Amino acid sequence: MIETFQNIFKIPELKKRVIFTLLMLGVYRIGSHIPVPGIDSQALAEFFTRASGTILGFFDMFSGGALKRLTIFALGIMPYISASIILQLLTVVIPALERLSKEGEAGRKKITQYTRYGTVILSIIQGLGISYGLEHMKSPTGAPVVPDGGWSFRLLGMITLTAGTAFIMWLGEQITEKGIGNGISLIIFAGIVASMPDAIAQTIQSVKSGDLNLIFVVFLVLIMVGIVGIIIYVERGQRKIPVQYAKRIIGRKVYGGQNTHIPLKINTAGVIPVIFASSIIMFPATIASFYNNRITQAIASGLAPGSILYEMLYIIFIVFFCYFYTAIIFNPLDLAENMKKYGGFIPGIRPGKRTSEYIDRVLTRITLVGAIYLSAVSVLPDFLIRYANVPFYFGGTALLIVVGVAMDTASQIESHLLTRHYEGFLKKGRMHGRRG
Repeated sequence: MIETFQNIFKIPELKKRVIFTLLMLGVYRIGSHIPVPGIDSQALAEFFTRASGTILGFFDMFSGGALKRLTIFALGIMPYISASIILQLLTVVIPALERLSKEGEAGRKKITQYTRYGTVILSIIQGLGISYGLEHMKSPTGAPVVPDGGWSFRLLGMITLTAGTAFIMWLGEQITEKGIGNGISLIIFAGIVASMPDAIAQTIQSVKSGDLNLIFVVFLVLIMVGIVGIIIYVERGQRKIPVQYAKRIIGRKVYGGQNTHIPLKINTAGVIPVIFASSIIMFPATIASFYNNRITQAIASGLAPGSILYEMLYIIFIVFFCYFYTAIIFNPLDLAENMKKYGGFIPGIRPGKRTSEYIDRVLTRITLVGAIYLSAVSVLPDFLIRYANVPFYFGGTALLIVVGVAMDTASQIESHLLTRHYEGFLKKGRMHGRRG
């Protein structure tokens, strides 16, 4: 492993990409500590302590703590993710976008441009909403989060937050083009990892104060390592459907006649179902946190992470969005038609509609396995938080993202190393990162 990291810096191009990526992530982390003007930081921190179980706490995790401090990067990359998901959903229902998505590189650039516009629009709406909402927020001690409100603060906050998100989007694109890995994913990764030292420090402090037993902490670390192993195993897991191509004679040449397979990922939808499910369930709790009366507090308590109602709804939504998102990004009918067009067929299955039905049936079964896996990994940390007073980063959405992005980045670095005849991270086989 040490030799592999040394080999990275022996390749000038790879060395340049790695250093560029680290510098851009450093710029992102610096921006995460520049506050928006006009905010009482202490009152805001007290408010977020109370709102840790709402969607605000969830978004704060993706922004690496920038939302809690209300810095210029407080919105994080979530508007970009939302815009990307909206564009994917619209591609299914709008024929013009569907045709555009099939036009290759030119179509991809056009959709990326629409995604940028959507990101700016969502950032303006969210920035204005947050600025307006901050004026009505008070800390538990009654101190206003915004001492001097009004339209001057709202417009300043909206412009600052929108510019911050646009800059993060640009950073992500630069990392993707000139660095290593997917830039947007690495920015989310950096935000989550940056908060982990605080979680570890809290755990150590809890051990010193006697709130947590050292043996219990060791047991939790082993659980975390086990969860990481399960995530790696499932994210790399595939159901391979064998495919044969018939021989075709064109002129004096023979084409086809080869055997291959269709790799269907067990977790085709990735971490998107978890993000969707968390956002939907936490939304009512977030609204309720703005009002201090008995009914709203009961709603917020009933939908808090770790409660029975929350966990049941969480699992139901994760399963639903696993199937929903998989159906959007994977079309068995198109795959079957392309196979038939080039003379491919699944042994024992007739080409065309029968092939489509078979692929759909297999995909439905493995998606259920992926949904159960996502539900188990996501629900476990909630119980640890509620009943064992353990920091969030011992599992769940954060760990899913961290492990997945690490696998993708390691896979890209390994590709550069193997291309230049260096050993990769695994000497007995190539690492395969996630797709999608």
